[in-house]
Amino acid sequence: MATAHSPTPVGTAQDPWEGGPAAGERSGTVPAVDVAGAARVRHPLRWLSVAALAVLAAQLVHFLVTNPHFEWGTVGSYFGAQVIGQGIATTIELTIVAMLIGIVGGVLVAVGRMSENRVLSAVCGTYVWFFRGIPVLVQLVFWYNLSALLPRISLGIPFGPEFVSGQTNSLITPLFAAILGLGLNEAAYMAEIVRGGLLGVDQGQSEAAAALGMGRARVLRRVILPQAMRFIVPPTGSQVINMMKATSLVSVIALADLLYTVQSIYNRTFETIPLLLVACLWYLVMTSVLYVGQSFIERYYARGSTRDTPQSFWDFAFFRRRDRPVPQAPAASPVAAPEREPREQEETR
Repeated sequence: MATAHSPTPVGTAQDPWEGGPAAGERSGTVPAVDVAGAARVRHPLRWLSVAALAVLAAQLVHFLVTNPHFEWGTVGSYFGAQVIGQGIATTIELTIVAMLIGIVGGVLVAVGRMSENRVLSAVCGTYVWFFRGIPVLVQLVFWYNLSALLPRISLGIPFGPEFVSGQTNSLITPLFAAILGLGLNEAAYMAEIVRGGLLGVDQGQSEAAAALGMGRARVLRRVILPQAMRFIVPPTGSQVINMMKATSLVSVIALADLLYTVQSIYNRTFETIPLLLVACLWYLVMTSVLYVGQSFIERYYARGSTRDTPQSFWDFAFFRRRDRPVPQAPAASPVAAPEREPREQEETR
């Protein structure tokens, strides 16, 4: 015989076995959501920011076009001049040589800092501390004036006979001083980049390779460095771009790079702004080419990694959004209906 039940109060959940609203909650199923009337979320602040940026861009274009002091005709005449091309060639050569010294020296210093030899680790750490602590411009001026400290430079046995010697002014040319200043300084920064990349590789990789009988040098060359490249390449690309811009500092030691060439021209013609615009445009062209190469190299070494693929240069140039993987919700496992308690079974009889 069924017992009498009191009416369910308003606002309370009904019995799940009677088909009330709490049935879905107790059974573990997700209630259906009506999305027929869903609307896109509006972002008025985004449109306001776009409008403000459009106004600023229009003002900038108007300023560049209507201001006669830019002298765009003079800029066009000097942009492809042969003397400017010679300065660009010097800038590129100096960037390549300094970065080669920096990368090779950085790898050696990074390995030395991670060495178990405390003396070697301390020496490499002192090198990084010294060259990172002194501005590049000061180092360039110091190397250029090295003859005031060492009139002669010689090679031979320490405290013994000399094999080769020469005057410092003849050996330390402006180009050689620029290579020393930029290359040695870059090696200190690259050492920290390489060391960070090596430390980013899981320690289990080294232990597994050592368990297979591989030596430490082979483990570093065949196991650790290939995996560390995806941590090393992005900051290295940024360092190459910074190095190309830092070559402009060598103009203080009278090395005929792009900036020094431009300065030598406008010191004669007094066309300062047009010649500086020529230098700016060429620096933008060279750094853009480097950025394209960096994006391709990053995407190559990011293959198979769990992180998102780096944004390519064309996505950045054309304001395209990066495609991000949509997280997939785990499949819901079927939830068994709860068994009725004996007391409820007796009440329904």
